[in-house]
Order: sequence, then structure tokens, then C-alpha cells
Amino acid sequence: MPTIHLTTFIAAPVERVFDLSRSIDLHKKSQAKTNEKAVAGVASGLINLDETVTWKAKHLMKERIMKMKITAMQRPYSFTDEMMQGDFRSLRHEHHFKQIDNGTLMIDLFSFETPYGVIGKLMNGVYLTGYLQQLLSDRNQLIKEYAESNKWQQVLNI
Repeated sequence: MPTIHLTTFIAAPVERVFDLSRSIDLHKKSQAKTNEKAVAGVASGLINLDETVTWKAKHLMKERIMKMKITAMQRPYSFTDEMMQGDFRSLRHEHHFKQIDNGTLMIDLFSFETPYGVIGKLMNGVYLTGYLQQLLSDRNQLIKEYAESNKWQQVLNI
């Protein structure tokens, strides 16, 4: 099962980074190029433990729908979302946050398993892992941009 591990330094308090990472509205902005929309469940604001969101977006030349659930949360240090329905055999995204002297380390552990047996495994190695890593990197850069400026106040309504 492939796992993507990303670490992003953000010069902002851990609570702000944690909340921006749970923001449905900021996630939609970070995935604008795929026209990602929340079509069911929590459609805006911050998602919390045991809540779901269903995303609809165009990925890899096809419109896809994926239902995610927050299955674990320890504010402001971690939360996990897992796919309940969608194209993957399994998908789990662990979000970890560590306060350090000059900001926050945001750590993503994104594990997934594709269907389609050998063809799916080939797709992982050839293309899918890189594609998903770029989506996560784009998201993290937008979180960083908002957390390190005054833009976070628009998203968190403060």
C-alpha cells in the first residue's frame, strides 16, 4: 500500500494550522483546478470527529465522488479522515501537527490502495502517487499561505 509522507513548516500557531486543515472552504479553494465541491455532509466550515463530507471532482479525466469521515481527532495535534465510499479500495489520511518554537510542523501520512489488482499497482508506480502528492502539496501550500498571513481570519470567521 503506497504511503505519501509530507512535512510542511508553517510559521503560525498549531491551533490555527489545525483548524485551517479542517476547513472545508479552504480545501475547496486548494482544489479549484479539479472543481472539487462538497455535495453532502459538512459542506462548509470546520469538519469534526465522526462527521462526513462527500466530495465531487474531476480527477484523471473522470468525475469522481468520494465520501470521507473524520475517524479520529485530538485537537490540536491530529485528526484522521478515511474514505467510506469511492474509487479506492482504501484511503486514509492522517494529519499531525507539532508546535515548535517558531511555528508548526504539519505532517501528512496519506495511505491508499487502488482496485484493479496488478493494473492498479502499476498505476500507483507510474502515475497516481505523484498525482496525489501534488494535490496534497497544493493544499499544504494554501494552508501555509493563509496561516502565515491575515487571510486565515476570512476562513475561520474571526
